[in-house]
Amino acid sequence: MTDDAAYDYDLFVIGAGSGGVRASRVAASHGARVAVAEEFRVGGTCVIRGCVPKKLLVYGSHFAEELQDAANYGWTVEKTTFDWPTLRDAVLRDVDRLNAAYTSTLETHKVERFLERAVITGPHSVRLASGREITAKHILVATGAWPIMPEFEGSEHCITSNEVFHLEKLPRRVVIAGAGYIAMEFAGIFNALGSHVTVINRSETLLRGYDESLRDRLLQITMARGIQYRFNCPFEKVVKRDDGVLEVWLKGQPDPVLADQVLVAAGRKPNTAGLGLENAGIVLGERGEIVVDERAQTSCPSIYAVGDVTDRVQLTPVAIREGQAFADRVFGNKDVRIDYSCIPSAVFSQPPLAGVGPTEGQARNKYGSIKVYSSDFRPMKNIFGHRPERGLYKMIVDAATDRVLAIHMIGPEAPEILQAAAIAVKAGLTKADFDATVALHPSMAEELVLMK
Repeated sequence: MTDDAAYDYDLFVIGAGSGGVRASRVAASHGARVAVAEEFRVGGTCVIRGCVPKKLLVYGSHFAEELQDAANYGWTVEKTTFDWPTLRDAVLRDVDRLNAAYTSTLETHKVERFLERAVITGPHSVRLASGREITAKHILVATGAWPIMPEFEGSEHCITSNEVFHLEKLPRRVVIAGAGYIAMEFAGIFNALGSHVTVINRSETLLRGYDESLRDRLLQITMARGIQYRFNCPFEKVVKRDDGVLEVWLKGQPDPVLADQVLVAAGRKPNTAGLGLENAGIVLGERGEIVVDERAQTSCPSIYAVGDVTDRVQLTPVAIREGQAFADRVFGNKDVRIDYSCIPSAVFSQPPLAGVGPTEGQARNKYGSIKVYSSDFRPMKNIFGHRPERGLYKMIVDAATDRVLAIHMIGPEAPEILQAAAIAVKAGLTKADFDATVALHPSMAEELVLMK
């Protein structure tokens, strides 16, 4: 009997999210015997309770603006109403569809599924919640991240992004704790749908890590749209009154902020608690993340990890690439490595912003001499909307080589435009290359080749 035959599986994956499903499918296509355990639903955070359903809510909320502008384009629109359960249920139906699609992918590739929790019991073994012990030559941890709920009095009255997709009704007043991308995206959604939104942040910075010019522009626009902000205001407690209204008490403030729903968007932490990682001597970082090398290998040689549970970039496309690369290396004899430079990202706020490459501050610190080009313009789409909102595109260039280091933008459809622009940045094109490209007029994207 070979060493491989001594194990129940060649690969056992814990977590059937984007990274875990991709790794399972690719490993199986290479001939590996694969099983995956998932205690919730196949598809993971992005598909089931994250970016996909959230983007559908963003699309749904955009109709409020479109309907307001319709008359200016000659359309007669009768009195409009919005029904939250209709949008909510449509989104949840699509989540069901995606769950079924991901499940079908595993079935097609003959990946065995265990819809229960799995805990690592050793370098080559796991135990299912049902009590079954399973052995595997390789184990992959792909359990993602989980919303952080800080400890404060009354936190049980608050929700996280996990629960927001299941609200019974649209809250009239929403308080959002945090000012990261999840907070700003839901602030835009609820504001557009007609809720009164207050964003409360313990620091004075929103969207830390994004370019400062874009952050400032988003703050100005969202305030003009009616979103209120309280900066440098840590939560003290949340009190639920007899009538169901929530009183949000902030440290140093004499009066509470009243809300019908409090959404805590204070970040996410790697989902490693209770996985039994200590049973295999797996080293964790300060935030509980699994420390891995460039081949996704943990401190235990037979156990690997990909995606948000690790100490690397927490983005779904990155998890997918890591899962693919892991399976190709271990089971396909391909020495594939992930390049973590020039990864584009977006915030689907309203308006959205997107960027690739370092911020202006980061570029100055790293390269010293840089040139910054920009275009500050009013999107044509906004002209008939009577909104004074302006888009802003920035290009950061290495002064010594003329190579484009980064592009950052805020405005309608910014993420859609940025994806193509990211290819150019990744390819190392120069400002002269952009200048030599004829503008596509009239479009917002043409500003990429017109920046001064």
